[in-house]
Amino acid sequence: MKLVTYSNEGMPQLAFYLDGKLYDANTANYRLPDTMEQLLQNWEAHIELMKSTETDIKSGKNHVTGITYSDASILAPVPNPTSCRDGYAFRQHVAAARRNRKVDMIAEFDQYPIFYFTNHNAIQGPGPIPCMPDHFKKLDFELEAAIVICKKGRNIKAQDADQYIGGYMIMNDMSARTLQMEEMLLNLGPAKGKDFSTVIGPWVVTPDELEPYKVSAKPNHTGNAYNLKMTCKVNGIQVSEGNMGDMDWTFAEIIERCSYGVDILPGDVIGSGTVGTGCFLELNGTGKLNDPNYQEQWLKDGDVVEMEIDGLGHLSNTIVAEKTDWSILNLKKK
Repeated sequence: MKLVTYSNEGMPQLAFYLDGKLYDANTANYRLPDTMEQLLQNWEAHIELMKSTETDIKSGKNHVTGITYSDASILAPVPNPTSCRDGYAFRQHVAAARRNRKVDMIAEFDQYPIFYFTNHNAIQGPGPIPCMPDHFKKLDFELEAAIVICKKGRNIKAQDADQYIGGYMIMNDMSARTLQMEEMLLNLGPAKGKDFSTVIGPWVVTPDELEPYKVSAKPNHTGNAYNLKMTCKVNGIQVSEGNMGDMDWTFAEIIERCSYGVDILPGDVIGSGTVGTGCFLELNGTGKLNDPNYQEQWLKDGDVVEMEIDGLGHLSNTIVAEKTDWSILNLKKK
């Protein structure tokens, strides 16, 4: 299933996406919830009914009327995550970024998966991304995949963790690099370099739809992996290409670490981390390493960022400058 949240008279509405149309879940079957939050909180009670209802819509047995997807106001598929973590799963990205800074690869990368918490209240879906002046100092995209947790768990082993995944999405972990790098000099963060926008969407794709793409995890790793091409375009020009199958740490292994000694909850969103070539920080670093005259590229007002992952859809956002000159960088003490 592809599950969408859109704005229905100002309220979030859960819907099935089928052939370019949206079908409200609770209109198609009154026993189904009307929001993604309600579905995730009662996933096991509703998931089989969700599947059978979708089948009835496809076959014509259910005569519910759909609305055209392109006419709807699409929100983040999980509009109010209970938390948002972001992992560091792609070795290629980490190794390239460190090579570009002429420092050695971190040995600990291959020992355990890590993650950080970002601002779950700044989650958004397709559409404009409002940015402050300081965000435009090296404003960056990050091409990632993400999962949403569908049941509560604690101390989950990697071999059992995939059953806690309700579905998969595209994620754009927006980054203001100047703010990020300054903060992390103090060995804390990232904070203001990240907390203004994290984009997910356009829908949640349930794991059963990805079965045809399943591949083996990397050697000595545990969990589901998928051969899904990942691309990013800026203003129609492709700048990034990778594959979700290149994740060194699986989502199952990331869940194992996330849940150690703590509950993970329905509605938690967890990102994969950036795929290799998946951000301007890496691309600019590689370009300058190979050519000292390489011209750096960063996002600017009006840029359109389009991400696609096979099986997970197309996610489009436009960068929009806030009408202000307020700068927190100017507040630094001398």
